[in-house]
Amino acid sequence: MKNDTAETKEQDSTVRATRSAPKAAHRSGSRRGKIVAASILLIFLCFVAGLGGAFIITRGHIAPLTMTHGSGADGNKIVTQEEEDIAGVASKVAPSVVSVLTSAQTTSFYGGAQTEQGAGTGIIVSSDGYVLTNKHVVQDSETVAVVTSDGVTHSDVKVIGTDPLNDVAFLKINGVSGLKSAELGDSTSVRIGQKVVAIGNSLGQYQNTVTSGIISGTGRPVSAQSEGGSVETLTDLLQTDAAINPGNSGGPLTNLAGQVIGINTAVAQDAQGIGFSIPINATKGTLKGVLAHGKIERAYVGVNYISITPDVADKYKLPVRAGAYVVADGGKSAIVSGSPADKAGIKDKDIITKVNDIEVGDKGSVASLVGEYAPGDTIQMTILREGKTMTVNVTLDAYKA
Repeated sequence: MKNDTAETKEQDSTVRATRSAPKAAHRSGSRRGKIVAASILLIFLCFVAGLGGAFIITRGHIAPLTMTHGSGADGNKIVTQEEEDIAGVASKVAPSVVSVLTSAQTTSFYGGAQTEQGAGTGIIVSSDGYVLTNKHVVQDSETVAVVTSDGVTHSDVKVIGTDPLNDVAFLKINGVSGLKSAELGDSTSVRIGQKVVAIGNSLGQYQNTVTSGIISGTGRPVSAQSEGGSVETLTDLLQTDAAINPGNSGGPLTNLAGQVIGINTAVAQDAQGIGFSIPINATKGTLKGVLAHGKIERAYVGVNYISITPDVADKYKLPVRAGAYVVADGGKSAIVSGSPADKAGIKDKDIITKVNDIEVGDKGSVASLVGEYAPGDTIQMTILREGKTMTVNVTLDAYKA
């Protein structure tokens, strides 16, 4: 149980952050003879399957896919609407996606100094060079360089700062102008099953790799472990089956309108098609401060709470099945003294059900919903207290570690 900008949930899973150190492709350990035999068998099976498939389609009168047109100027004879959508997203978003290259001096096993290199992805968020990425991509790095989609390497890059309560960092490419910034979408409107596209520097060597999939879930809590071994608890993540590989960290997850709805950050180990992205709305308030003042300021309310699930509701005998239950461990007050929550009159055992008319739950936790705003902004919270519903105005303050 933690404060409003980094609360924990009772169930999570361990995943691996997707920063990458460039490496060679894996070698095969199979014998040549076995490979040849397997290849012949595979070709035969594919041929049989092809005949069978043709027979089924012919005999069963299966309707073909609906095409948008029969041929294209580029020579493609068949183009589906989905192909056009994904190709359009790639064309629109790719110029706003950068590769982030890092290096740091470390101590080798034998005690000598060695240079450790890493790679990740970033999103251009302003034409004058501000870049949004993951904190774990640049953390502990001594040098940072950015490669834009046109292949130009920028070495004059400053790490503006990192979010103290989320896996987010901001960079500034100095001395540039006219860059194409990405269009940000609304992650609170994300629907399970909707089509999404991920773009990133896969494996640290395949720049602007495009993959597609769907939103598999929302509001996922995970414990993400970086290659360095550090573990960070993240909440309210978007789950997707779009392929996210090492090196994709910090890259965009977009809808089919080419709007960024998430920041790719982690993948589940020992699983296929389970990746996670930070909802873009959770970064908007911090982004506002970075663009206005060139520094990171994180808005916070100052409450400890538990995200309400059916199990939590049963345990505490709560009258609702979603929201945020304001409570702390060990009999302590859940309200930080002198905080915005304290000044607004929020009390222990209150249930926060809405932030500015957005329901707390599937649309996001208090932390994520507050993350859309900057210090100094006033938001309205809907509170359930002893069976009565009320609203309070909360003027957000800057988080201080």
